[in-house]
Amino acid sequence: MAAGRTGTPAPAPESGNGTAPGRGAGARERVRGGLLQAGLGVVVFSLTFPATAWGLEAFGPWALVGVRSVLAAVIAGGCLLALRVAPPARRHWPGLAVVALGVVLGFPLLTTLALETSTTAHAAVVVGLLPLTTALLSALRVGARPSRTFWAAALAGAAAVVAFTVQQSGGALTAADAYLFGALLVCAAGYTEGGRLARVMPGWQVIAWALVLCLPVTVPGAATALAYEPVHLGAHSVAGVLWLAAGSQFLGMVVWYRGMASIGIPKASQLQLAQPLLTLVWSVLLLGEPLTPAAPVTAAAVLVCIAVTQRARG
Repeated sequence: MAAGRTGTPAPAPESGNGTAPGRGAGARERVRGGLLQAGLGVVVFSLTFPATAWGLEAFGPWALVGVRSVLAAVIAGGCLLALRVAPPARRHWPGLAVVALGVVLGFPLLTTLALETSTTAHAAVVVGLLPLTTALLSALRVGARPSRTFWAAALAGAAAVVAFTVQQSGGALTAADAYLFGALLVCAAGYTEGGRLARVMPGWQVIAWALVLCLPVTVPGAATALAYEPVHLGAHSVAGVLWLAAGSQFLGMVVWYRGMASIGIPKASQLQLAQPLLTLVWSVLLLGEPLTPAAPVTAAAVLVCIAVTQRARG
């Protein structure tokens, strides 16, 4: 589908084995570009939990989610208006609603509620399971069929990340875990549906329209929350909210969906195995949380698993 009145060509469809179609240098260049974009998305997302912790210094959880979503929608809506992008076809709106419920509303709200009582290290267990969950949902939703080698490496990577993050948090389960596992499911659904839509429309428009679709909910929600939850702005909280809105909620999703459209949802999802470790690094640098000696060992194991999933056929 053409990208509205801008004439921007839509990304090429995904082939059945989860990689971009075509042969030769052009196909290899597309795969490299997809890996780079998806990897950049992972780096952006790795700052989400520390930025949320900063935002919670000034905002209540409901206000923080509402404000970040409204700000992101303003940025996205401005881009749509400036480029005179026509609304998507009617058949795409149900998928956009899933993206909106999963990555615009569900994941930010549930993880923010969890981070009121959980450390970022413990919350990283969600991201540790997200790649595997996304790959499973993509197999059910879009018919992706990775090889046994891919699944073995994906399971090993998930196990390594989960073991590390649980060890980081002392192995204790908290009330926040219910929020975290709920966030895992809704985010995986949003990623899967967004990756599918990014094969037929530009990735930035997928998240842009999802953000705009949520405005009837996020605007009154933010206004109500701000009226009941006191706000005490500071440098950290402002930086956190701006990053969540412009980075995590919009720009990160743009490159993430474009990457998934280029290399396939399963392979792109496995790059997120590195996200919890990156989050822990940011948590040490920005929040002063401790980092155990197990981190580099886990990082090496995860990098091996990522390499295997990217080289696995089908």
